[in-house]
Amino acid sequence: MDRREFLKILGATSASAALAGCNIKERTNSTSGELGPVPTDKMTYRNFPSVGNDQVSLLGYGCMRWPTIPNPDGQGDIIDQDEVNRLVDYALEHGVNFFDTSPVYVQGKSERATGNALKRHPRESYYISTKLSNFSDSSRENSMAMYERSFRELQVDYIDYYLLHSLGGGGMDNFRKRYVDNGMLDFLMEERKAGRIRHLGWSFHGSKEVFDELLALHDTYQWDFVLIQMNYVDWHIAKGSGIGAEYLYNELAKRNIPVLIMEPLLGGRLTKLPDHIVARLKQKAPESSVASWAFRFNGSWPNVLSVLSGMRQMEHLQDNIRTFSPLQPLDEAEMEYLFETAKLIEKFPTIPCNDCQYCMPCPYGIDIPSILLHYNKCVNEGNVPESRQDKNYRKARRAFLVGYDRSVEKLRQANHCIGCGKCKHHCPQKIDIPQALFKIDGYVEKLKQDTL
Repeated sequence: MDRREFLKILGATSASAALAGCNIKERTNSTSGELGPVPTDKMTYRNFPSVGNDQVSLLGYGCMRWPTIPNPDGQGDIIDQDEVNRLVDYALEHGVNFFDTSPVYVQGKSERATGNALKRHPRESYYISTKLSNFSDSSRENSMAMYERSFRELQVDYIDYYLLHSLGGGGMDNFRKRYVDNGMLDFLMEERKAGRIRHLGWSFHGSKEVFDELLALHDTYQWDFVLIQMNYVDWHIAKGSGIGAEYLYNELAKRNIPVLIMEPLLGGRLTKLPDHIVARLKQKAPESSVASWAFRFNGSWPNVLSVLSGMRQMEHLQDNIRTFSPLQPLDEAEMEYLFETAKLIEKFPTIPCNDCQYCMPCPYGIDIPSILLHYNKCVNEGNVPESRQDKNYRKARRAFLVGYDRSVEKLRQANHCIGCGKCKHHCPQKIDIPQALFKIDGYVEKLKQDTL
């Protein structure tokens, strides 16, 4: 898409967006609080023979984005355990019973925070999912230590759903190195027989060829479930992998393997949409939040076991509970309307960052996700001007620069990137992060030099 076409698309929203500014505050597009009490007894549940007919809430809690607060010692952030407890309590009270975490989420702090919150409730009242995230050290010794540590951090004596984390990156050689050659997969299968693991599966970020090879191993390992990235934008083809969720879902459904869904909102990007796209969805369903469209899309597919959402804020949790209590599947016309909306969204040149934090910490202290998310927000709001000839250039320029300084500390901005590439290898969306940071930094410097 050339610049002229891009500016034409932005034309519908640039005036109002420039006045609003591009800052750290997020637009939630949520209707929570306007629709009365949140149902406590209408949650939609799914069950499948391969997972022992567990009654799993169709809305699952993704624990990759727990709320944080500044560390009292001034060294970074810590998880806000009181707020996590409040969110978990509310979720359980309103029918959410599936919680997904990992040893590497929230800089390695998620499992403990999740375990602390859940231990206050009867063990049979929830299902817990975690992963063998042995990315940096796949030795038998380290992998075993990580496995046992998950039980201690979660404070449980069995794990309901256990995953081989993020298969696909590095191809089948990486899969064999991390799980086969060190004997860990054989060990985990024995643990499944013993009941310490109730169900065994894997999460996926990779190519079609690797996915097919992993499914070909189903007869050997009897995968109980698989976690994939799925949403209405990535349905036909995902930018990062080049393979659409449609293919992944259908291949799993053919084998009756239940599907867990990650990134139903693309890290929140499907709630932070350009105003004219928000208006398009609101025109169709005025009382529904923008997020509800994405969740209804995922829940409409019958082989989906649970749709995971990382809900940092109570209003997001409430809105999502309403969507699934009970779920109203999309009809054929609504599905087509959503696919047409996806085509409009894809015309915007945003960077496909899902705020998963896998790229962090940066060895040079750069706040990579905040930089990319600020840029995306400004693209959606029409605050990425190219020249003085652009409409509302002055306001859009100021909105971008002021918002950048508010969103990202100066010492953590893109100009400090040296291009080491460490972050690039960890990104599940296959973003060339150094290149994106250089591009944004160059754009920032261009705006600063234009003194008007």
